[in-house]
Amino acid sequence: MAMVSTPSEKSPDLLPTTSKANSKAGLAPLLLTVVELVRQLMEAQVIRRMEQNSLSESDLERAGESLQKLEEQVLNLCEIFEIEPADLNIHLGDVGSLLPSPGSYYPGEIGNQPSILELLDRLLNTGIVVDGEIDLGIADINLIHAKLRLVLTSKPL
Repeated sequence: MAMVSTPSEKSPDLLPTTSKANSKAGLAPLLLTVVELVRQLMEAQVIRRMEQNSLSESDLERAGESLQKLEEQVLNLCEIFEIEPADLNIHLGDVGSLLPSPGSYYPGEIGNQPSILELLDRLLNTGIVVDGEIDLGIADINLIHAKLRLVLTSKPL
């Protein structure tokens, strides 16, 4: 006699590997990770400017309050979408991770395994110029020509 199993009797190996929270969250973890990356990047720049004494006391207070409110909003959205805040990171294999592990990075200090956030912070601090051209086409016909000239820095030009 063959046994027929109902969906509720499936073995644990046949259940989807994504958790209930992640399946409901959709793109929320990715978007919150990007927001957290930008928040931490801004926080690093505030710390750098604070140490250079280039922010007034009121500017520093406003920036601190804004960063704190943004962090609270990220945590609130994590709660709504049932996402663990510690999961807001992307591991990029040999390249490392998008965000540093908590407490492992301070702006201006060099870590053993820099994250993408640390590299972006260093680039913003020193500045970078990207210049390039792209031709997109089909069947040897150039249809789109794009020129890019980008200056990326945290210092005023």
